[in-house]
Amino acid sequence: MTQPSVSRDANALAPFVGAVARGPGRGRHLTREEAAQALRLILDGTAAPEAAGALLMVMRYRGEDAAEIAGFADALASGEDWRRAAPDLDWPSYAAGRTRGLPWFLLAAKLVAGAGHRVALHGWNAHRHEIRDALPGLGIPVAETGDALGRALDSASIAYVPLEAWSPDGYRLIRLREVFGLRSCINTVLRIANPFGARAQVEGVFHPPYRGLQADAGALMGQENLLILKGAGGEFERNPSKEIELFGLLGGAEVDLTAQALRDETRRLADPGGRPEDLRRLWLGESDDAFATALVTGTAALALLALGAAPGLARAEALAEALWQARDRAALPGKDAA
Repeated sequence: MTQPSVSRDANALAPFVGAVARGPGRGRHLTREEAAQALRLILDGTAAPEAAGALLMVMRYRGEDAAEIAGFADALASGEDWRRAAPDLDWPSYAAGRTRGLPWFLLAAKLVAGAGHRVALHGWNAHRHEIRDALPGLGIPVAETGDALGRALDSASIAYVPLEAWSPDGYRLIRLREVFGLRSCINTVLRIANPFGARAQVEGVFHPPYRGLQADAGALMGQENLLILKGAGGEFERNPSKEIELFGLLGGAEVDLTAQALRDETRRLADPGGRPEDLRRLWLGESDDAFATALVTGTAALALLALGAAPGLARAEALAEALWQARDRAALPGKDAA
């Protein structure tokens, strides 16, 4: 993570480590400004790597607060060239676990894009290669520059941006898990970062306590339309057989909403099995999977609600159902792309 042109300062992070790592009753959280400053010292190579590891792991042990998450996101902010793409919806995908279920949320994002909303997916998933494997067969372009993202949203209303393209620094940070053997707060930071400046966001979490943390961080960053749920592997996916609690903001007001189960059938979204082409087959109507269809339309409904495309959850669910019935089944590449 160091850059040869920058000299290291062994004590650069000492004030920040000292603040968070003091004993019980003495340690404190970093302010937003301190968190941003600390991460910039890590990113530009000034801080010694062992100090960076100490800070990130102590923060994990203590538990981060919203100001720290927002400050780290400030330090990772993308350039103006990315923001010119002007997406409507930010859809992050940074699952930290080894979940092997199919990424049905890609079809939900595609359904929302088909209604004319500009959807920017972005992510990195160490254990879920099927996400990127499924993109060609679904006609979801991959954009590796801000200009490419803008063109993709203009032509297809949807695109996927790899983390290593929009934030090489974030990519290096998230891969520190391979060194620590533990995740750091970077997964959370990347989920709330909204790197392209979308007016609405959807976010998944794996651990329920992070719903409130991410909602609070989003509010600090000025986001007014944000929906967060606990999804399989931390993805923004709605299990249609479960009652789902929604956190976040709509129109700047805190969300206090429960989405009821859509089906009686029980299925774990994390169950292994299935292939990326199964997503394509469902879109084309070549498979009849009522559970997967409800997952797709139910997830799309929540994204539409975050966008303000419908007044209330019931109307958003009805809109998603109508969009599914009217989807353009021909708007996919040939089978050899799957």
